[in-house]
Amino acid sequence: MATTKDYGLGEYTFPRGWFMVADATTVTAIPKAVRFFGTDFALYRGKTSGKAILLDAYCPHMGTHIAKNTTSYAVLDGQVEGDSIRCPYHAWRFGPDGKCDHIPYYDGPIPKAASVRSWPVMETMGCVYVWYDPEGGEPDYAVPSHPEWDDPQWVRWKIDDLGELHAHPQEIIDNITDLTHLGPIHGSTVEYFENEFRGPQAIQRQGGGHRTLVSADGSLLHTDTWYTGPGILYSSVRGFYDALMYITHTPVEDGSVYVWHGLMVKSAHAVATAEDVTNARLFQEASRLAFAQDFEVWSSKRPCLQVLQLPTDGPFHKARAWYKQFFQPRSKAAELCKQVDGVYTVKGMPAAPASAKVGQRY
Repeated sequence: MATTKDYGLGEYTFPRGWFMVADATTVTAIPKAVRFFGTDFALYRGKTSGKAILLDAYCPHMGTHIAKNTTSYAVLDGQVEGDSIRCPYHAWRFGPDGKCDHIPYYDGPIPKAASVRSWPVMETMGCVYVWYDPEGGEPDYAVPSHPEWDDPQWVRWKIDDLGELHAHPQEIIDNITDLTHLGPIHGSTVEYFENEFRGPQAIQRQGGGHRTLVSADGSLLHTDTWYTGPGILYSSVRGFYDALMYITHTPVEDGSVYVWHGLMVKSAHAVATAEDVTNARLFQEASRLAFAQDFEVWSSKRPCLQVLQLPTDGPFHKARAWYKQFFQPRSKAAELCKQVDGVYTVKGMPAAPASAKVGQRY
């Protein structure tokens, strides 16, 4: 398993950015243990605010994992009180800010050290995100959100939980510029392809035939795909249906990620019908299976520390240069972006037509 250092990405092990940590439907007042960025967390939904709350997992008193207990009476009697949570071992209670606000057997002042780290969390479009920054800075870009989510003509996704992938996220990022895998893996016949890098966004525009996501032979699948930051990918899809695809990955350890997928589909009616929902679920499954073709390769390939790049490949080196900004101090990000920002085409392949750029949203 290759590490961030092996890829030469920068001084930080994990990238700066917004990352998904849970399907929002799975976050309740029953705490769940999750692990990302080599760190254990307790994730739960406050009863008072209804907001998702993410805390470091281990109680500072004696190191108990706050979210890994099913038999303590502190848990059985209701572990979450308001927006606070009790440790299963001695019932110390921690607020959503991570500070201990009650110790049931002690009336003195609560020590300042009696606290756990509370993490910045955002919930949108059925997903819960955390802001991760090894420098401890504030977010420097927003979590993407799209109006389709609240449009009754569109069928919302049900998140596909794809589990942990034992590959460094660099291998996934390479996909944004990988023109020549589209035919062998996905059965695409690419007619145009280009990339653009713009600050924290990496963009791919491509169009061509596709074996599963278009309605008939000769039809084209047009995708306008973009990363916002290092872990959140959306793709505006025009083919069998108009759709919005979502793929996201979050580092677990240095060399592994957790992956989710979703697809929203535009129906033919002002308000989607039950039949529209059924069809949308089938189309989402087709999208998931197409992504699974990539997933299978990543799960078994050796690390590609240096691409043996051909002129007719996509601009892998540009994508890797773009990705480095998230592993470096943010003071260096602007200079790194300046070196890569721009539009890139591939030898022998037409660039995206102007029509492919209509309605772009990044």
